[in-house]
Amino acid sequence: MALAIAACCCTPVAGAADLQSVVDQAIKPIMKEYDVPGIAVAVTVDGKASYFSYGMASRQEHTPVTENTLFELGSVSKTFTATMAAYALVQGKLSLDDHPSRYVPKLKGSALDQATVLNFGTYTAGGLPQQFPDDVANNEQGILDYFGHFKPKAAPGEVRVYSNPSLGIFGHLASLALKADQADVLEQQILPKLGMSSTYVRVPDSAASRYAWGYNAANQPVRMGSELFSVQTYGVRSSSADLIRYVQANIDPSHLDATLRRAIEATHVGYYQIGGMVQGLGWEQYAYPVSLATLQAGNSAKMSRDANPAKLLSPPKPASDATWYNKTGATRGFNAYVAFVPQKKIGIVILANRNYPGEERIKAAHTILSSLQD
Repeated sequence: MALAIAACCCTPVAGAADLQSVVDQAIKPIMKEYDVPGIAVAVTVDGKASYFSYGMASRQEHTPVTENTLFELGSVSKTFTATMAAYALVQGKLSLDDHPSRYVPKLKGSALDQATVLNFGTYTAGGLPQQFPDDVANNEQGILDYFGHFKPKAAPGEVRVYSNPSLGIFGHLASLALKADQADVLEQQILPKLGMSSTYVRVPDSAASRYAWGYNAANQPVRMGSELFSVQTYGVRSSSADLIRYVQANIDPSHLDATLRRAIEATHVGYYQIGGMVQGLGWEQYAYPVSLATLQAGNSAKMSRDANPAKLLSPPKPASDATWYNKTGATRGFNAYVAFVPQKKIGIVILANRNYPGEERIKAAHTILSSLQD
């Protein structure tokens, strides 16, 4: 198993040796128990990043994981969609109070047109399913027909049902408001301003050699395909080194240009309380300090698959440094977890090329970040 640690600028407050020991103890058992080919971890402490790389990006080619290996982020991509939508919000091109028919006139009069942009961005539009049904055509017309005929199971704002269609149309509406393709907005405007040069919706040939293979349950090498709203919901690839820059920008966006800084800050506002979790735009929030049990409950199968009662926060919960922000994600052969606490100036990225249980990712991250609290 390949193992490496590198530090950016200087070693973290905890000390490189101490931090490596903590990360090793959290990650190595996961790799062994779930036969994970490779994992990349990045930890930031007070603006300084350290990288920990384990195993193989490709078992066929015996390519080791490094901090520059590209992984599929799965639903962590939704935080980039939220950032793009917030980018439109702060420019006055989109409003959370808008109804979808403002941008898609065909939806005028449909049941879903009673929901707002905010409802779609927080999975509270009325019970849209986790995935599109198999019989929905994989094109814009198919999408619009599906939304136009959908019969909500609840009034807007009553329940949260984690949903790719919901977040997908949220991103689609933001793209229409910006009059630009989401991939173009991310790759040409937002990512460069974040200093992220190794994060892609469309992996270029120049970066193809760094793109890991994911491994499914049958241990076959796999990568994602292009499906309905894949760009908006799970289509971003990144490295641990690049993604930790995103975490650092979320912890302290003060160095960003005013528009992007306000957009990042807008994704930290909380809108709905669901159990012990507050749903914002992209990021899910927990009052800090937070227990492992609370984090695991908020990222559980019940939370992602069931209709959970939602309580509108009025006024919305303002961004707070004393908050654990997180997002988990997975594709057929990859998974990811990202978390950060602005108050402590700490954050973590865990990327893997096999999908192992979410509670294990969260336990590892909680263990590692807890070691940095003092």
